[in-house]
Formats: sequence, C-alpha cells, structure tokens
Amino acid sequence: MPPVSPMLAKLARDLPERDGLLFEPKWDGFRCIVFRDGDEVELGSRNERPLTRYFPEVVDAVRAGLPERCVIDGELVIAGADGLDFDALQLRLHPAESRVRKLAGEIPASFVAFDLLALDDRDLRPAPFSERRALLESALAGVQPPMYLTPATTDRATAAQWFDSFEGAGLDGVVAKPLDLPYKENERCMIKVKHERTADCVVAGFRWHKSGPVIGSLLLGLYDDDGVLHHVGITASFKMDDRKKLVDVVAPYREGAAEAHPWFWGMTGEANEPAARRPEAHSRWNAKKDLSFEPLRPELVCEVAYDHLQGMRFRHASTFRRWRPDREPASCTYKQLDTAVPSELAAVFGAG
Repeated sequence: MPPVSPMLAKLARDLPERDGLLFEPKWDGFRCIVFRDGDEVELGSRNERPLTRYFPEVVDAVRAGLPERCVIDGELVIAGADGLDFDALQLRLHPAESRVRKLAGEIPASFVAFDLLALDDRDLRPAPFSERRALLESALAGVQPPMYLTPATTDRATAAQWFDSFEGAGLDGVVAKPLDLPYKENERCMIKVKHERTADCVVAGFRWHKSGPVIGSLLLGLYDDDGVLHHVGITASFKMDDRKKLVDVVAPYREGAAEAHPWFWGMTGEANEPAARRPEAHSRWNAKKDLSFEPLRPELVCEVAYDHLQGMRFRHASTFRRWRPDREPASCTYKQLDTAVPSELAAVFGAG
C-alpha cells in the first residue's frame, strides 16, 4: 500500500566497470511509483505525495495495460519535438480540474517502467533485481504507449553509447543497478552517471539566504544571437563563510542595477524587447516560497559546472567553479555550450 519511498542513486562521473550490473538510461521526468489494485490506481511521487489527479491519461493507461495488482517504479515523462520536455511536465501540476483535463489532451504524459515492487500477492522488494527485472519484462510484454519498459543492458560498451547518444533526447545520463540488489527504500544503492560541463555565465542577480543577510544563490544569464540576456539557472554551492563574503563581492554591482535590467520581474518598468527568459515569480512545488531576487548590473562573470541544458536553461542547479574577470559579459553566449546532437526519442523508447 502507498506510500513507498523510492530507491535512490549516488552520483559518479564514470561508468562502473565491475560485473553484475544492469545499465539503463537515466530518464529526466517525475519519479513515480504506480500502485494498482483493480480499478484503484495511485501515482506516488518521489516525496510520497500523490500525483494521481494531475495525470488522468496515465491512470487510464495503467488500468488498460498493467497487471491487475501490481506496484511499479518508473518515471513520468513528456516527449516534445526535441526530446523529453521537463518544462511541459511542470505545467501539468495545475490546481484547476478543468485545466488538468485540458493539458492531459494537449501535452499527454508517458510512464516508463524500470522496476517491479509487487505482483499479485507477492512483495518483490526482498528479491534480487535480476528477478524483478525478468518479472517486469514478462508483465509488460504486451504493453502499449503511453506505457513503456525502459531499455536495459549488461554491456558496458552499449551503456557508454547510450550515455553519449541519448543525451540529445533529453536523458541526462545512465543508471547502473547491481543485479543482486534488493529494493531498498530511500537508500542510495544505485549508481547514476551524469554529464558535467562548464560554462561562463553573466551574474545578473542574487537571492538572499533563508538564514539571514547572506547570499543564497547567484542568478546566471547567457546571451542569445540577438544580444538578449536570458536567465539560465542558478548556482548556490557555497559554504556559509563564502556566502558572507559574496555580499561584499556583489555590492558594487547593485547600484543602478534595476535601470534597463533585462529581467524586470518584481521591479518597476517594462522588460527589454525582445523579451528575455526571466526568473520565475512562483515555485510550482512550494507556493509560499519567495523567489524574488535582487538585480545586479550584468558585469560579473563566473564559471559554473552543469550537467545538461534543457531548452534555454540548465536543468539542475549548477556548481560554482571560479570568477572570470578576464571574460567580457557579452562573450557569455549560448554558442559556448557543448550541446549534443538530438536523437529520435522513438529510438530511445525502442532500444533494447
């Protein structure tokens, strides 16, 4: 019965070389554990909150295609024109029932299964992953879209190829799972290998830390071909002593920063044209979270490490590496980024 905490993965930068591992693509969506008992269906998120009401089309697909009584771990994803679209997935978390139904028809989600936790009366969590995977393949043998079984391989060379070629479809790495591993809730027993690259970004704003008058995060920007500065993400990987020092570092750039700033969210005036991608005003995950920011004149440049780019932004928070006083802000453009050649999402779904 729900809730169940999903098993997690620890980060590595290289594919492990030992035997006894099964490799899978690392999907970039909402982690979801599906519970089905006849017509009763629950979709549970990673933090054990229900997702059921937001994805009625997935609930229908579960009733149509999954075993009558089962618990399956997987990922909710939305396939867009250029691969997986996490922004579209976030749009699905809407409070209005009418809007939920409308979005279910316009941007439907898919469910990618990668582990079987229970089948009929049997709790499979104590069983080795090799057995759970075999039973999952059997249970989903005739499954139809929007339900999918994740590709998997024991061949490290194939996994390395996936790591490179699948990135363009929006997947952000590879997961390695020991074949003898039981399902351990909320423990980091798997290995995730993710891409990491660096970029020089303009620091165009900051947010205060929740603990007091120290820097919480720096807001990063990159210029497009038209010279428009777009918000691409944040970097917040600072120790407390460094957060205090950053207050003095950014202080000279606060004066007059709101004048002609490209991100006028939360400020007076009109945004520059053509409109830039700006920081969000509200969190989709926490309505009470304050996302206001303090603008800075876009003159500071820093180098950050990031895993992958989705659309026009970093998918996850980046890691601060160093200041770049030798770089002109105008040189911080999207062209510097190492982007993968997009691959067909159908090839990802059909692999293996």
